[in-house]
Amino acid sequence: MRPAETGSGNGEPVGIAARRRVSSTLPDFPWDTIAGAKATAAAHPDGIVDLSVGTPVDPVDPLIRRALDDGSRFPGYPTTIGTTELRQAAAAALTRRYGVAELGTDQILPVIGTKEAIAGLTSTLGFGAGDTVVIPEVAYPTYEVSALLAGATVLRADSTVQIGPASPALMFINSPSNPTGKVLGIDHLRKVVEWARQRGVIVASDECYLGLTWEGEAYSILDPRVCDGDHTGLLAIHSLSKVSNLASYRAGFFAGDRDLIGELLAVRKHAGLIVPFPIQAAMTAALNDDTHVDAQRERYRVRRDVLKTAVENAGFTVDHSEAGLYLWVTRGEDSRTAHSWLAERGILAAPGDFYGPAGTTHVRMALTATDERIAAAAARL
Repeated sequence: MRPAETGSGNGEPVGIAARRRVSSTLPDFPWDTIAGAKATAAAHPDGIVDLSVGTPVDPVDPLIRRALDDGSRFPGYPTTIGTTELRQAAAAALTRRYGVAELGTDQILPVIGTKEAIAGLTSTLGFGAGDTVVIPEVAYPTYEVSALLAGATVLRADSTVQIGPASPALMFINSPSNPTGKVLGIDHLRKVVEWARQRGVIVASDECYLGLTWEGEAYSILDPRVCDGDHTGLLAIHSLSKVSNLASYRAGFFAGDRDLIGELLAVRKHAGLIVPFPIQAAMTAALNDDTHVDAQRERYRVRRDVLKTAVENAGFTVDHSEAGLYLWVTRGEDSRTAHSWLAERGILAAPGDFYGPAGTTHVRMALTATDERIAAAAARL
């Protein structure tokens, strides 16, 4: 570049100075904002009880680890679409575990963890400036990030009435919800599907916690009772991080509309977004086995009972939380006040403002700690 093309006297080229810095369009990374509270909690004489992130702490089942090891012998490139065995296992698991009508292997696409898949979904589907993406009022932050990375507009709404006459390009829904644990009923989901189809809106349903329902019943967007067996315009997003303790494996998949799956596959092939072959083998084993899923669910059920009783005895109200890995708790005060109160007792949670303006009076407490740490939190409360 010629010197005359440099910018403001500091030698920085004009092109570099003027480029769109994507990071500047994003909110602060939420967990970076609680470093002080984490230090306070860590100073507790009996150590920190970290309930701020839903990261598994229990062992990966030996069956899955053996499959991972066997898969590591494969030296070649894996395919973006994934092995036939993996896609068959995913489809069968959705039918067996959640009542989804039988899916074809062309309706499944493995992804490198569902956070990556969600963050890139708006862009991958071709939406951007001038398009609107609907996310829940209280929501997993990556839905907003997905829209912002694409340059789209974000609209927070929990009902079609709130959206008004506009026709958004994409709608994220999340049931059971992170962070609230709220479950959407069949009537609500059917209304969403009908409304979206009338307007040509794609519905991306994050169902990562579907296998961890404690009260009532949760439903997939692909359940025939919800969509009448028609998957047009519908994407279900599933993760093995929670039900199979595979967060470190980055293992998830899309399921649903075969045309949308085909479009996502075409783009991801060009981008080289491929699940490593050993991970695909581990996923296949995990999806074919329900025993380890049932055992892990029971561990979380016990921890939930202990923690829920303790927080209620400490004067908190537990709202929703009928499913998922979290308790959504409040004392009617600012979330950072309650967050600090917990940190002073050595308990680190996630303040509700992480999840949107409607979450500012709540705190999210994860069940993903060992039995000993959950018991310690209960004792401190």
